[in-house]
This record gives sequence, structure tokens and C-alpha cells, in this order.
Amino acid sequence: MSAPFAPYDPGPTRRRRGRAPRFSRVPLRLILPNLVTLLALCSGLTAIRMALEARWDYAIGAIVIAAVLDALDGRVARLLKGTSKFGAELDSLADFVNFGVAPALILYSWLLQEVRSIGWIAALIFSISAALRLARFNVSIDDPDKPAWAVNFFTGVPAPAGALSVLFPVYLELVGVLPHWPELAPAVALYVVAVALLMVSRLPTFSGKKLGSRVRRDLVLPLFVVAVFLVALLVSYPFEILALGVAGYLVSIPLAWHWHQKYLKGEAAEAVDDGEEETDLDHLGDDDKDDAG
Repeated sequence: MSAPFAPYDPGPTRRRRGRAPRFSRVPLRLILPNLVTLLALCSGLTAIRMALEARWDYAIGAIVIAAVLDALDGRVARLLKGTSKFGAELDSLADFVNFGVAPALILYSWLLQEVRSIGWIAALIFSISAALRLARFNVSIDDPDKPAWAVNFFTGVPAPAGALSVLFPVYLELVGVLPHWPELAPAVALYVVAVALLMVSRLPTFSGKKLGSRVRRDLVLPLFVVAVFLVALLVSYPFEILALGVAGYLVSIPLAWHWHQKYLKGEAAEAVDDGEEETDLDHLGDDDKDDAG
């Protein structure tokens, strides 16, 4: 009697000659990262439900939880050495729902529906841009031609940052800065399209992958205090902190472009120096002949 469910296959397996492929027991370290990804997907789907019920604070909270879990699943997989092709595909599908579909539906249910088709088109553009951003990231992640310093930058705004940034007008309303006026819907639609274009653009943005990878021993305890302080602020003043964080992130994009240009100029200068050294070596024999003559 065959099993009622298809066996879990984390990726390509090595087949033995003359035998049918068999699935051995899967280590728990391969399953845990996928569980974190599925929890993030559940949070994103819950955000959609909260948007349909017009509970904007809970919807935004679910998006934030999905972003935190998305940041954790890859690190958990690398820590446990449980990365797999299955997990990478599942992560991309979850990211599209969490950071492409859910924010678009939240914004449309919140205010964009006041301008009907224009608001829906803006929501569609954001969702499609998120899908394109994720597809481009999956294609370029294994590019062997990337320089070592490229790990400090993303190409365009990543999907989680784009999802949190596009909800900036909702944060402003929840803190009492932006009134809920239907006349503001066209401006919000333009902002949504602008964030979508940033996601699919070639602008460099800070990745933060190497930030905090190594911490000095004397800074460990202060780091704990700062982390607790930030979490307490986020819990006590969630929308104020989110609004300030998004504003700071948008301001950092020109700074990221500036630093990216400095790296490119340094790389070009090194290439020129290497070319001059090779040229000198090529003509070194000719100079020796001239001296001997």
C-alpha cells in the first residue's frame, strides 16, 4: 500500500545505478527553516484577512511579523546548514504573498479604492514589481562575476523593505499626521507606484548582510540593552517607529548610491593600475634590448 502523501524532497538526490530512487529520512535541520517560512506565509495571509476587516493596525503588525520571520528563515537555514532548493522556492513564493500581494490589498482596502481603477492599477503595479524583483534576485544570487564588496548592496529596494515602505501613508494616518481624506488617494497611488519603481530599479541599496556579523566582546552587553530598548519602543510606539524607520530608509538610498559609486571608482582605479603593470612587464624585454644595444 502506497503512502497517502508524496514524500518530501528537499532537492536533487544522488541516484544509485540499477535501483529506483529512494527517499531516506529527512533531517530536522532541513525542515525547521521551511517551518519558519510557512509561519511567515501564515502571517502574510492573516494580514490580508485583517485588511478585509478594516483592522489596519493588526494588518500592519502581521506584515512586520512576516518580515521578521523572513529575515530569520535564511539565517536559520545557514546556521543549521539546512539550505535546500525546495526552501529557496518556498521562500520566494511566500515573499510574493507577504510583501507583494498583502500590502497591495491593504492599501487598496484602506484608501486606493476611492479612486477605483487608478487605485487598483497602482496596487497591481506594486504586486507585479515585487514579483519581478524576487525573480531578478533569484536569477542573480549565484552570479560569479560579482565583486566581494557587492554583498553590501542590493539592486533595488528588496521586497520586505518595499512592503514596509509602501505602507508609510497608513503609518502617518495611524499616528494622526495624515487625515483619511479621499482627495489624498491619487497622491497615495503615485507614492505606491514610486516605491514599485524603486523595487525594480537598478539603484543600489544597503543590504546590511555583514552588519553585526562579528561583535566585540565589550559591546555584547550594551548591544543587548539597545536591542531591548528598540523592541520596547516598537511595542509601545509601533507606528511612530515604523514611520521614522521608513523615512530613514528612504533617505539612505542616495547615501547607498554614493558609496556604491565610490566602490566602483576604486575598482576601476585598481583595474587601471593592473593594466599599467602588465604593460610595463610586456615592454620590459624591449627596454633591456635597448639598454644592451
